[in-house]
Amino acid sequence: MPTDKPEPPGDARERQGIFVRELLEHPDLRENFRLRAGAPGLERSVDHQRVQKSGLVLAQHSQGVVPSRIQVLGETEISYLESLPESVREERVLFMLALGMSMVVVTRGVEPPRALVEHADRTETPLVISSLRSSATINRLHYVLDHVLAARSRVHGVFVVVHGVGILLTGPSGIGKSECALFLVERGHRLVADDQVELTRMPNATLVGAPIPLLKHHLEIRGLGILNIRDLFGATAVRDEARVDLVVELCPFRDDEAYERLGLDDQNTELLETSVSKLRVPVRPGRDMAVILEISARNHLLKREGLHGARRFAERLDRELMQRRK
Repeated sequence: MPTDKPEPPGDARERQGIFVRELLEHPDLRENFRLRAGAPGLERSVDHQRVQKSGLVLAQHSQGVVPSRIQVLGETEISYLESLPESVREERVLFMLALGMSMVVVTRGVEPPRALVEHADRTETPLVISSLRSSATINRLHYVLDHVLAARSRVHGVFVVVHGVGILLTGPSGIGKSECALFLVERGHRLVADDQVELTRMPNATLVGAPIPLLKHHLEIRGLGILNIRDLFGATAVRDEARVDLVVELCPFRDDEAYERLGLDDQNTELLETSVSKLRVPVRPGRDMAVILEISARNHLLKREGLHGARRFAERLDRELMQRRK
């Protein structure tokens, strides 16, 4: 399968980490997570998408401990600490915090042992209390970290959802991307983003597209101006984000240029190191682009189910030719 590998966008960026302060201010964390000690360490960075629940570090076994990962102490770990003689407890806490942890979270809303609070302040290690149980704490942290640490890129285009297929429309300015989106919305499909599309590569290698906040729900149509699609068509005409399943490059029609006629070989493009199916569709007056994009979405769904119309036709043609030669 041929793969188109364009130059990476100039504003593509990989998140290298997030400050603990930013993390605790996240809307999905600030209600259940509160800082207990170590406030001077709020500028420490978390740069790993998975947390660590390594109780063995309290037994002075540090192999495999990654300081840049959030360390979670649950009921078992806290009970173990509290069972130790005070002098041993102090030693174990100091051993753990000396590793330079980015952040330590105690779950179930319990008050941490005095030694943990005091040494967190002394070593400037953010010590956070979560009101959630351990499993819920880890799930919530993973959800937030997956989003804030994901690789991101902003591309010029229009993003719509047609028959459940996320289609990213690209092409030169003025080719008619926004008009295509308006036609599709009028036919019952959904707008995600116009002009600027924020792409995020999720840990499961899927690519998600969303609008930038300023342009959310808005579409610019030359001659009409900026339209609020949610106000015009209702809440079902827009989506806040969607998976990018198909890239459709709209290009001017030229008589001397060869375009795909058979569709036997699927094309792909890479966005944020993620392979996405791609079509290159010429635009010319009189061509109903909304219908073409609807059929593109339906055909993509069939291919995903293993039904490749062009290849099945080619196979039947080959069989017919073979029979005629006999």
